Amino acid sequence: MRKEQLHKKMIALATLSVEELRRTAAAHAVVVAFLQALNEGSLRSAEKNTKGIWQANAWVKEGILVCMRLGELTRMSHKKETLQFSDKDTLPLRSFDFAGDNLRIVPGGTSVRDGVYFGKNVIVMPPSYIAIGSYIGSGTMIDSHALVGSCAQVGERCHISAGAQVGGVLEPVNANPCIVEDEVLMGINTSIAEGVILHSRVVLTPGVNITSATPVYDLVKEKVYRATRSTPLEIPEGAVVVNGTRPKGENAFADAQGIHIQVPVIIKYRDEKTALKTLLEEALR
Repeated sequence: MRKEQLHKKMIALATLSVEELRRTAAAHAVVVAFLQALNEGSLRSAEKNTKGIWQANAWVKEGILVCMRLGELTRMSHKKETLQFSDKDTLPLRSFDFAGDNLRIVPGGTSVRDGVYFGKNVIVMPPSYIAIGSYIGSGTMIDSHALVGSCAQVGERCHISAGAQVGGVLEPVNANPCIVEDEVLMGINTSIAEGVILHSRVVLTPGVNITSATPVYDLVKEKVYRATRSTPLEIPEGAVVVNGTRPKGENAFADAQGIHIQVPVIIKYRDEKTALKTLLEEALR
């Protein structure tokens, strides 16, 4: 089914109630084609526009919500399995061509929902969870205890380290998911949420957590980056971000107690020396 046809059919299905949706004979076939297009990467929940600005594809996110509303709870596990689980019948686990894509999903508790794109040579270490609508570029490693949330977009040759989280979003449908562009390194126990964009080659050092409400202080360019009502928080290409502190300010008690607030700080921009430290990843592959 062509993209234009899927678009038109999904918009029509999105207007129906759950009862009407489940009575519509063609709904399941549309959902299967929709999830397959997400798996193939021909549909994405967010893309760059002609001006190079990331934008959510609202109708794709509406389509994911249709998949959830259409589905009915069913047993996903075998009756004899110790671990029992159930989910919507329209949201199975994803199947893979492991050999054809040179894909490694190491055993030990990882789940990948249907409707997720994987490029070639991706590695997923256990346990990890990758939600519907996500996009994982070729050569990327998703390390253990990592989360890639609904509709999050992760580029090529990234390392999402152990305990890292890339936040997801389904509603509102016009809200941008988190974006991680190519060759980004998210260190251990880092996270981004609420539509934060990490541009190419950004390095988040261990423990850095950034949301849309977080101001990020650039010591190199002497700027402060913030989200606005109309624009997401964007971390510039090649920035190396560490945890810093600043005085609480305008609070006598905080001043008296020497209280400081933790803030992300850009201390440098990635150079050859920084890049050499990431070559260890090649040995792991």
